[in-house]
Amino acid sequence: MSLAADLAPAIDALRGGGVIACPTEAVWGLSCDPENDQALAHLMRMKERDPAKGVILVAASIQQFQPWLSQLPLAMHAPLAASWPGPNTWLVPDNGRSHGLVRGAHERVALRVTAHPVMKALCEAFGGPLVSTSANRSGEPPAMSATEIMSIFGDEVAYVVKGELGGNAKPSTIRDLATGKVMRS
Repeated sequence: MSLAADLAPAIDALRGGGVIACPTEAVWGLSCDPENDQALAHLMRMKERDPAKGVILVAASIQQFQPWLSQLPLAMHAPLAASWPGPNTWLVPDNGRSHGLVRGAHERVALRVTAHPVMKALCEAFGGPLVSTSANRSGEPPAMSATEIMSIFGDEVAYVVKGELGGNAKPSTIRDLATGKVMRS
């Protein structure tokens, strides 16, 4: 089966408000439409995650993030462009574009342009950024295989995208764009 054929049911699940599982650079992740209230609420329940924490958005390209970056001073675009695609998540001032469950209790939104081929293809096929958060219940280790996803979440997951992890030893570094401070290394 081709990647495009494998992604069609994943895109249908996303558009229908489902949460899907997919491989990322370091761990298996859960993704959903970042503008779908029902999908975001379901994701938070699945993970038993405090909604105040927020989640990361991933995109296939910096262009997919233009609605989130539209009010960002041009000088602040340089670190983003220099570090993407890759394992670098930036906390960017929210311009009012982010859903409350994406942003959480923060005034910033976490953005990353993925280098993982499956995740990139998924964002391209979806036509924009997706939520990407580790596939685990809060406080538990992230799933490292599709089999683990199913044992943790079962039918709570609408679709599991086939693919391999990207080989990174740890999740992305998270930095504050305004200060450069590393929040997670």
